[in-house]
Amino acid sequence: MTTLTEEATRELAAFLRTRRERADPRDFGLPSRRQSRRTPGLRREEVAELAGVSIDYVVRLEQARGLRPSADVVEALARALRLAPDERAYLFDLARQRPREDGGPATTAAPQLARLVDDLSPLPAMLMNHRFDILAWNGAMAKLLIDFATLKPPQRNAMWLCLLHPRVREFYLDRERVLREGVAHLRAAWAAHAEDTVLTDLIAEFMAHDAEFARLWAERDVKVNGRGSKAMLHPDVGPLAVHFEVLTPLEDRDQRLMLCRAADEETQAALDRLYAG
Repeated sequence: MTTLTEEATRELAAFLRTRRERADPRDFGLPSRRQSRRTPGLRREEVAELAGVSIDYVVRLEQARGLRPSADVVEALARALRLAPDERAYLFDLARQRPREDGGPATTAAPQLARLVDDLSPLPAMLMNHRFDILAWNGAMAKLLIDFATLKPPQRNAMWLCLLHPRVREFYLDRERVLREGVAHLRAAWAAHAEDTVLTDLIAEFMAHDAEFARLWAERDVKVNGRGSKAMLHPDVGPLAVHFEVLTPLEDRDQRLMLCRAADEETQAALDRLYAG
């Protein structure tokens, strides 16, 4: 039987604790008690009752005492804590209960996908792997964000650029939200690819060099964000508002195709000027 690594065991414990403490007892219809609660959220015995497991089992899980819960127990805990879909998937990944794809992560774009990225012009498009490494991009995306061809390969990473590139750091008007969503997405990828030492080292680099990343990583938010909007301040054409969509190719499920389009007429006019330049 596959055992959990020490790091995964600790993270499983911490994640269960934080989700238990964030839960509002009133949402579960639990009876009011005369004595005020000393700790926030649900008690361990309440989680145990809701999940149909023993209190000792919950205690041992939260104390990282080497348990590897079965898929049925993971499902019961997810239901008991009312986890969101991305949080549920994260819990399954931490418990090593999710089926995994064979082979390692892609480091280059498949030729068919690279051609597709080019064909999507004039829509800005780029292809990434689960680490946020940028594997392919078209000219429109290079003009919108940065000329990726001028960067060293290790720097062609969307999170690295957002955190450590001087120009891109100031690019997003709502930087806190963009970074928070990116960190939550990266945490889900980290749990799903525990064997990826390159990703682990990348996260360690971010932790060491960016206090903002370290703060958000410690919050343990998990969310796979496939659609949304971003407000940008482009150095050449000024304010931009774009919608983005992230798609997963069926033949390459570990890769992400991101498309951007103007959210309003003013942005479209600015993009037209940018692409014509």
